[in-house]
Amino acid sequence: MSEHRENPRLRIRIVFGERGMIGPGKAELLERIDSAGSIAAAGRVMGMSYKRAWMLIETMNAMFREPVVESTRGGAQGGGARLTGTGHKVLATYRAFEAEAARAGRAELCALQGLLSDISDGK
Repeated sequence: MSEHRENPRLRIRIVFGERGMIGPGKAELLERIDSAGSIAAAGRVMGMSYKRAWMLIETMNAMFREPVVESTRGGAQGGGARLTGTGHKVLATYRAFEAEAARAGRAELCALQGLLSDISDGK
């Protein structure tokens, strides 16, 4: 059996029925907003329009008991966005779940990886 260069990784989407879902894209958007302080900047880094990023934030804000992101409009001082306490909890809990699932499924991921076909340099 040959070595495969890339390690498998999980991309987990948690679906809350009609209430909505959270997955790797929304988690990354929350992380980017947290670091950039802006929905527009977070969207740009992800190759996403401001409208799409804002729509995802509105969805998450409606999904949870309390908003995950608060924003202020632009103006002389400029606008911005920040994660709320709930937003930080949602993000941390999602990432912890993701890490735990990867740890728990490590043997199965390795077994699946071992079943992958080899791709030679010429193909």
